[in-house]
Amino acid sequence: MYIWIKQLHVLTAVISITLFVLRFYWKWRGTAVMQRRWVKITPHVNDTVLFVTGIVLIYLTQFYPFTVQGVWMTEKLIAVIIYIGLGHVALGKKAPNQMVRSTAFMAAILCLYFIVILAMNKIPLVMG
Repeated sequence: MYIWIKQLHVLTAVISITLFVLRFYWKWRGTAVMQRRWVKITPHVNDTVLFVTGIVLIYLTQFYPFTVQGVWMTEKLIAVIIYIGLGHVALGKKAPNQMVRSTAFMAAILCLYFIVILAMNKIPLVMG
């Protein structure tokens, strides 16, 4: 069961990243595709599956955040929260200009890099 949950988690992570990059590109270009129903719904459904599989993996592996064994998981969780905030700025309606939006996007991609490194290596980057 673990391998199937992990594969689904990785697949939804790849889909989430792909959709984030596409949605930023479409927003940056000002294309009408951003108003399509599937563009508004699909990322949320996918991210819900990503979140649920992440919780199941925490339970199965017992790498709990905020524990000695789960320091890398704590860092990953913090990076995910920062990524969500930056993604909101990059894709949201209230960004003051394209420079702010683009900077938030690049910072979000950097957070994704750290999230992937932490997930692959399971070694803390800072707190260890």
